[in-house]
Amino acid sequence: MKVHYSASPDCTNVMSTEKLRETYLLQNLFQPGQIVAHYTDLDRMIVVGVQPAGSPIKLGNYKPIGSSYFLERREIGILNLTAKTGTVTVGSAKYELGHLDCLYIGLGEKDVSFSGDTQFYCISTPAHAKYPTAVLRGEDIKTPPIGDPANANRRVIRRYIHQKEGGIKSCQLVMGCTTLETGSVWNTMPSHVHNRRTEIYLYFDIPQDQMVVHLMGEPDRTRHLTVRDREVALSPSWSIHTGVGTAAYRFVWAMGGDNQQYEDMDPVATKDLR
Repeated sequence: MKVHYSASPDCTNVMSTEKLRETYLLQNLFQPGQIVAHYTDLDRMIVVGVQPAGSPIKLGNYKPIGSSYFLERREIGILNLTAKTGTVTVGSAKYELGHLDCLYIGLGEKDVSFSGDTQFYCISTPAHAKYPTAVLRGEDIKTPPIGDPANANRRVIRRYIHQKEGGIKSCQLVMGCTTLETGSVWNTMPSHVHNRRTEIYLYFDIPQDQMVVHLMGEPDRTRHLTVRDREVALSPSWSIHTGVGTAAYRFVWAMGGDNQQYEDMDPVATKDLR
């Protein structure tokens, strides 16, 4: 497990390209037969990539967590990124996950393992209350598209872990996935900040040789990260988080912090971005 420390707005504003990427971009998350884990100081969120590659892999424990097992004081959300079915075993229960299916596991579950020829993306936050393990199928979330093709931001937002009716309930984790329609490339525009919550983006299904330019930083001092397929952008609570691609793509968004209100944000007008 690699530990990541973020920086203040002033320090971030003067970082070199290399330092900015080292601090806020996670790469090479999926390795055959491995679990790759990153611990961040952003609301103590943990990012995990799992690629079983034919053999089951157990979710282990890591020293930075400071617990006797991974989910002793944590919860985790898991999303299957590919069209191939994978299995997550929690204790004696097995959960089959298809494309864009989400599994939530609450604190206190000691034994978690992954199997199948697929890739699982996981986000974990600290938890102080136990909520039941639950699955939500991507195909069961019926959400109409939002945005406008004229503004190149037509997209479908699937909310998996949230407090409203139909969502999986959690202690603090909020998680979902956004799919941009062909011809649309902008996400989260107009942009916003929410000083009460960290947000983390995994960009995926970016076509080969294409990219996303992820915008971050304070609204009047923006910076950017060039992001490729299956790379993660870390967004501190003080930072905007939006992006534009050279082709359509998907991204998983996850939040942790003071509340779980999806709509609790401070909008930033496009004219005010610098």
